Amino acid sequence: MTIDLSVKWIFKVSLKKNIIANYVSQIYVALIGVLILPIYIKYMGAESYGLIGFFTMLQAWFAVLDLGLTPTIGRETARFRAGRMSAVEYRRLFRALSAIFLVIAVLGGGSLLIMAKAIVNQWLSFRLLAQGEVVFSVQIMAICVALRWMGGLYRGVINGNERLVWLSLFNMFVASLRFLAVFASMYFYGFTATVFFVHQLLVAAIEYLGLLVMTRHLLPSLGNGEDSVGWSIAPVKPLLKFSLSIAFTSSVWVLVTQSDKLVLSGILPLAEYGHFTLAVLVAGGIMVLSGPVSNALLPRMARLYAENKAIELIDLYRRSTRFIAMIIGSVSIVLAMCAKPLLIIWTGDLELASTASPILTLYAWGNGFLALAAFPYYLQYAKGNLKYHLVGSMITVGVLIPAMVFSASKFGGIGAGWAWLLVNALFFFIWVTYTHYRLEPGLQWRWLGLDCMRTLVPTALVVWGVVSVMSFSNMRWVALLQVSGVGVVALIVSFVSSANYQSLRANFKRG
Repeated sequence: MTIDLSVKWIFKVSLKKNIIANYVSQIYVALIGVLILPIYIKYMGAESYGLIGFFTMLQAWFAVLDLGLTPTIGRETARFRAGRMSAVEYRRLFRALSAIFLVIAVLGGGSLLIMAKAIVNQWLSFRLLAQGEVVFSVQIMAICVALRWMGGLYRGVINGNERLVWLSLFNMFVASLRFLAVFASMYFYGFTATVFFVHQLLVAAIEYLGLLVMTRHLLPSLGNGEDSVGWSIAPVKPLLKFSLSIAFTSSVWVLVTQSDKLVLSGILPLAEYGHFTLAVLVAGGIMVLSGPVSNALLPRMARLYAENKAIELIDLYRRSTRFIAMIIGSVSIVLAMCAKPLLIIWTGDLELASTASPILTLYAWGNGFLALAAFPYYLQYAKGNLKYHLVGSMITVGVLIPAMVFSASKFGGIGAGWAWLLVNALFFFIWVTYTHYRLEPGLQWRWLGLDCMRTLVPTALVVWGVVSVMSFSNMRWVALLQVSGVGVVALIVSFVSSANYQSLRANFKRG
């Protein structure tokens, strides 16, 4: 019993350490990525920033080629650490996946490279940038996205080994090179799109090499007398059902989260597209905050399920939900209700804030629902069966894509925002509830009512009341203090309303 308690305590400490490290990294990356954007627009111009937004979208669409292999290697790494496969079997699997990744990187990146001129001539709309500069920038994007995507395999291995502290520090280092050091390059060589993307190519190469070296360090060594690894895709075949399930859901995820950006990149001029991207990027900070928890949860939940610890699995699942509801709920609500003053504080541009704030409000609400709606996927991932996630994703895509294309074509960014909010809200309330009912009967109402709405509803009501009576100052630093105060209020109300507070209070009374 003492040993079991000790192991459980170590697991909890390790998980908390990984989540904290992930949050520090993600917050740092998000902050420098967001805070630096007004400087990009000021020195490079809105059209060049529109190219940066297009680059970000290309990276997301390139993830479709992953075929579910990155999450698969992460899960199989966790299973290897739980003693479910030998070192030889694991090394064979890694080598097979490495070969597949290399082939897809060459084919995908090469195709994008060849099509660069056609993309520029037939899709993008710009007035100030030279055509040659835009074509060259898209060609560099092709190489960058291939390199960064190839590194996804190595991230899967590192995540599966739960070396998230190292990965977090490395991500911070790479982000500093990507977002901050680029100004040194542009200071010496010019504030142009060409210089920006050449710098990004060098950073992508550094990132790839760093992940490769760490992965090689983590791979298990073979003992004397063990079979050689060899070259074969046979180790991948038993995992194809699970991998292709994830591949489909990953493709659906890209369709769900990037269709608006793809449609609008062909409709709006690059300058206007840059403003739209700016608003969506701020709202995207909500998903950034949920990333560290999912990265830490997936290998841990897969391991608990492999060890037949069902009670511990559900307990971890619900506690993590309450934590995300507190953090993500507070951020989503404050972003949605303080969108305009936040954009004025950030950019100092009243006209830009007036244009982008309605989009930010809608995307903030939608992303809040989306972050919580991802939880049933974590549970299905741990169990190795993504049936309900696949069906729900198919339904979502069937509704969202036509709605997004129609609304974005007719009403621009605001139309896309409404489609995004309504579809994600329906998915959260209807399909997530049904999925919980099928996976863990009785969990659906406790999860929705106690773990989510118990925190979100009081927080939304209190923040709405505060913002309704508050007059935000025209002085940016005063307005920042006011918005920060609203954020503190939201966090306090979320904590007091949540089951976490109720549990702490009960433990205090028993003590």
